[in-house]
Amino acid sequence: MARPDFSTLTTGEDFNQWYWLKAELVDICKQMNLPYSGSKFELRDRIIYALDNDGAILRKPTKKTSKSKFNWAKAELTLATIITDNVSFGPNFRRFMKAQIGPKFSCHGDFMDWMRANAGKTLQDAVLQWELLEARKADPNFRRDIAAYNQYNQYTRDFLDDNPGKTLKEAKQYWDKKKQLPAAGGAVVYERSDLTL
Repeated sequence: MARPDFSTLTTGEDFNQWYWLKAELVDICKQMNLPYSGSKFELRDRIIYALDNDGAILRKPTKKTSKSKFNWAKAELTLATIITDNVSFGPNFRRFMKAQIGPKFSCHGDFMDWMRANAGKTLQDAVLQWELLEARKADPNFRRDIAAYNQYNQYTRDFLDDNPGKTLKEAKQYWDKKKQLPAAGGAVVYERSDLTL
């Protein structure tokens, strides 16, 4: 059963059982005269709401405003600098971290997530945490978590784990077949039965 054309879908439930690329979601929002900025999940929710509510626009939740006015771009940073709720990872911050850690410093997602979750700690704590995060790489069994929105990467990882003799090219072929099938919430999840596709 191939994914139907969007124009034939009349309810949010019908729409939500299919996988859609972000570019497709943007096009659908434009067709429906809906705002088309935001994450893939925001666009999906907006379309589902509009289908179920006569084209009404889903109101965005009010954005949480930062309490801190600390200027991460211009302040002189030290190891005693407190991490604030408006932490920024711009050139000033990166220069500081490279001065502490060396040129190997990179501002990867795990580290930025830790910073955002640890307002009140210091940049000394941040330096130590970065070193801890990097030390994990020495463990041959270590793997970074894949973000929920990155279904392709999760699918291919799970496929290759379950089928060690197969290649990334083969994983992509199964992904291409699987994403055309209906699934709850449009989520493309690897299952061993995919090998019969």
